Amino acid sequence: MSATTDPAPHDFILRHPILTALALSLGTFVALGVARFSYALLLAPMRADLGWPYMIAGGMNTGNALGYLLGALVTPLLMRRCQAHRVLVGGAFGTALLSFVPGFTTDTAVQLLLRVATGITSAFIFVSGGLLVSRLAASHAPRAGLLLGLYYGGTGIGIAVAALSVPAVMQAAVEHGAAHPWQWAWLLLGALALVASVFMSLPVRHIPAPAAQASARGSFKPRSLLFGLVGYLFFGLGYIGYMTFVIALLKEQGMAPQRITLFFALLGVATFASSRIWARMLDRFRGGQSLAILNTLLCVATLIPAFTSETTAVFASGILFGACFLSAVASTTAMVRHNLPQADWPAGISAFTIIFAAGQIVGPTIVGWIADGAGGLQRGLVFSALTLLAGALVAWRQRPLEK
Repeated sequence: MSATTDPAPHDFILRHPILTALALSLGTFVALGVARFSYALLLAPMRADLGWPYMIAGGMNTGNALGYLLGALVTPLLMRRCQAHRVLVGGAFGTALLSFVPGFTTDTAVQLLLRVATGITSAFIFVSGGLLVSRLAASHAPRAGLLLGLYYGGTGIGIAVAALSVPAVMQAAVEHGAAHPWQWAWLLLGALALVASVFMSLPVRHIPAPAAQASARGSFKPRSLLFGLVGYLFFGLGYIGYMTFVIALLKEQGMAPQRITLFFALLGVATFASSRIWARMLDRFRGGQSLAILNTLLCVATLIPAFTSETTAVFASGILFGACFLSAVASTTAMVRHNLPQADWPAGISAFTIIFAAGQIVGPTIVGWIADGAGGLQRGLVFSALTLLAGALVAWRQRPLEK
């Protein structure tokens, strides 16, 4: 690809790839760590305060995933007209501002609409950020797996920060006599997302936009990565049940609030640490092996709290889950990078993002529906685990492509 159509990396990118990946990781901090997964900390208090059944509580994350799907469909069109870093920064600030609004309403329909809107802007972050980190990895091929892992590991930072701060803010709200303490938590989350967006916005502009944006026409055919896509669909369907309901399950089982805080914080730390744990595997495997291995480990992690409330086992579950689930996402970006020419990266990343969103749309509502029945949340997590196992079996069949 010529220099006239493929701009050379900025000197900052060449000298500081780790810092650049960490700056990009603030995008996943906002899109997933704050806007999506922190909801697990608020599901139980919002459900108790607003009188939601588990199906409605889970439906909030279904709405978020629906918005995510809509955003994933729109993002490639945006990137034909705007540079990827502008889409990323715009999505981050939009998500941050939307995260404030739940703190001002108790209307269930409005809360659902806000979850949908936040999903749309989060997808802008995720697709554009995935494209930019792929570009960064291409400039530093020997460290590609680490750079991809750092980007997605930003989610873990968001989870850990939310786990350590949300309970304290809600306790302060109770002490000040707030009618709805969970609203204070949303205001905190919005502030965290806004600060992260500011710090992210300057470094990411140095990553050159791929020439593929100009035409947005590649030769990618989703059928070529069919097993990878279907395996990822099952991943989206399965993992989201755990991330939506595990905190509510621990509260039902009587775990002390301080231990729940520690559990979720450790899950977040493990998510960030996974960038180093799986880096070599992401560099080594070109087919669906990485996704299959991670789906299998996630199946095990999801089954543990479904069958025991023993503290050590539950903490092991959270750490194992955190160490795997965002690396499963990174594995699909690595799959695109390994198997497709750069011109097809936007289409490939968008395809995986869309299929991911489709799984997440269905997952929380099904698990919530199951949890409202006789089996409770434990049976819902068994469903999630079996789905992850199915994803592992399918993903294993994905073979590398000939470029």
